[in-house]
Amino acid sequence: MRLFRPVAVALGGLLFAVTLPTVAASAESAPFIWEGPNGKLYSVTNPPGGKCLSMAQQARAPRNNTKMPAIVYSKRQCAGTKYRLAPGQQAPRNVVFASMVFNPR
Repeated sequence: MRLFRPVAVALGGLLFAVTLPTVAASAESAPFIWEGPNGKLYSVTNPPGGKCLSMAQQARAPRNNTKMPAIVYSKRQCAGTKYRLAPGQQAPRNVVFASMVFNPR
């Protein structure tokens, strides 16, 4: 019994040390959320910066929960009317977009 307790405490400490960085990392990577067809919500976590991402279907009401600024565009290939979203900002429901870029240059 005397050996079991120190081993259990050591293993518990190791488990805590291993899981703590994982929890902290997941808290930092908040998603970019939008509404798709039929009101279904979609999201992307950890999007690449500086790369244009085109949508495969209708998208509206974007919410930028990431820590990067984003721009959504009315047309594919990051063309057309653009709407800027600061980190934590949500666009009105009537903002429809077909492509987006994070951390624009």
